[in-house]
Amino acid sequence: MRRSFALPRVLGHALGLLASLSLPMAVQAYSCPPPGQWFQPGGERLDSAALFAELAERDVVLLGEQHDRMDHHRWQLHTLAGLHALRPDMVIGLEMLPREAQPALDAWVAGELDEAEFLAASHWRSVWGFDPGLYLPILHFARLHRVPLKAINVTPELRGRLAGNGWEAVPEDERFGITAPAEALPDYRDRLAAVHAQHPSAGDEESLERFIAAQLVWDRAMAAGLAEAAAEGALTVGLIGQGHLQYEHGVPHQLDDLGVEAHATLLPWAVEEGCEPPPAGLAQAVFTLAETPRALQPPMQLGVYLMPGERGVAIHGVVEGSVAEQAGLEEGDIVLRAAGEALTRPADLTHLVQRQPPGTLLPLEVERNGERREILARFPSRDDGNGTP
Repeated sequence: MRRSFALPRVLGHALGLLASLSLPMAVQAYSCPPPGQWFQPGGERLDSAALFAELAERDVVLLGEQHDRMDHHRWQLHTLAGLHALRPDMVIGLEMLPREAQPALDAWVAGELDEAEFLAASHWRSVWGFDPGLYLPILHFARLHRVPLKAINVTPELRGRLAGNGWEAVPEDERFGITAPAEALPDYRDRLAAVHAQHPSAGDEESLERFIAAQLVWDRAMAAGLAEAAAEGALTVGLIGQGHLQYEHGVPHQLDDLGVEAHATLLPWAVEEGCEPPPAGLAQAVFTLAETPRALQPPMQLGVYLMPGERGVAIHGVVEGSVAEQAGLEEGDIVLRAAGEALTRPADLTHLVQRQPPGTLLPLEVERNGERREILARFPSRDDGNGTP
């Protein structure tokens, strides 16, 4: 494993790690930075050549994303290409798929499946739910260069067992050898508590502890998958939702606990967000993105993770800040109908949502705890800055 230097353990913030990526050009104020530049959060503009040369010496590089933002995935692809030019011995870890999907990923990289066959074999639409078109360019990049793809997530069912029953209650072989997570850092607990408090059914302290436990399972599972790949000596690049990476709290903290300290977190940063500079400690580096032209924005998204149900489709996760969360949809809801049409599989709801015009309402018939109710999902207009929730 490449370890040309040791990085300090995270102790509540990442300022020590930030120093290791201080590769300054001329100091530049960036209250409204130009797009297409790398910056150190809270600091200076970075030289991309020097930055990538140093990143290539890491064991793990984490690329954050907002799952439904096409520009985030384009940025990830370009960053992958730059890193691959320096370290062709690369593995790409995917939050999007649980470990059960590994045979489908192997067959895809080997050229044995076409797109439709891969999506079916991996159960992409039911286990992830976000438009595969957002990710296919990256998947084709891996296939073209024969870069191994690694499924680093676990199923919601396993996540629920580990968070609810405890690690000792689940045999090691049923949890893929994943060990119990390190405790959440205090700042991470505060962030998760704030997210939990916004949930329509936030509940009591016990509910909060279950929520935090589930998040730690998620973080630990992904960190374990990345650590396993890095142990083979390849540069391991993880594509992960940015909430698991910010401020070194989630997956980075679990990597430290697993002994993988030579890691770096990179995030995209939209310059249209009030031209506010990224706060210190957010990541090792951020890449500034321009606002996406309306014509290039992806289809509408509801912001839920779906699974097939005996009737309708089951929600096993709700994206923070999404249309679904704002409408009051909850994990465990069964969506029976959308716009009056009966649903039999997750793709039925996905297709209806993607055809939804901006600024309109989509009526959903939902079953929750044995009771049926109607929920109206409001899709924002493109002008309110939240066209892809």
